[in-house]
Amino acid sequence: MFVGKGEPTPVEMIPGIFRKTMSTTAGMMLCEMTLRSGTHVPAHSHPHEQIGYVVSGSLRLRIGSEERRLDPGDAYGIPGGVEHEAWAEADTVLVEVFHPQREDYR
Repeated sequence: MFVGKGEPTPVEMIPGIFRKTMSTTAGMMLCEMTLRSGTHVPAHSHPHEQIGYVVSGSLRLRIGSEERRLDPGDAYGIPGGVEHEAWAEADTVLVEVFHPQREDYR
């Protein structure tokens, strides 16, 4: 499966947070997330493992009880079932992989 950068239409998940599902396989999913400066991803958890990479911008990310500021080039991993939340400190672009794929993101 090939997907060009302009092909998926961004979906606004909550105000200021947009997702583009770029590619999927039977076991995982690749998404591009865009967060507008000042937006907050509320605390939540899900059974999927999640890894991500900051392409541009900056955000504060809390995973469990640990919180850290992330800048371009930083990466993170979130085990399934662990509560996490984020605050965009600037317009931010992330690339995220979920395993298994999230049916609600298809």
